[in-house]
Amino acid sequence: MLLLLALDGFFKTILIIVLVYVALRFLIRLLLPYFMRYVAKKAGQKMETAFKGFQASQQQSRPESQPVQEKPRNVVGEYIDFEEID
Repeated sequence: MLLLLALDGFFKTILIIVLVYVALRFLIRLLLPYFMRYVAKKAGQKMETAFKGFQASQQQSRPESQPVQEKPRNVVGEYIDFEEID
């Protein structure tokens, strides 16, 4: 009789564990798309604010009224084309 009661408690415990596992899997499958959408939206907002800050710093560092000046190239010497001798 005691063994039967012990097995009954064991089977109830296993049943509860399985039911909790199934319920969690169901909830995760149900809620995961919403969570992923939220994470993607937040990441997009962070990238957008970072890009706007980058654009603002680029515009402040070089105003459009000043033309871009090219650096003068140093002329090293004349180009010589060597021919191969057979």
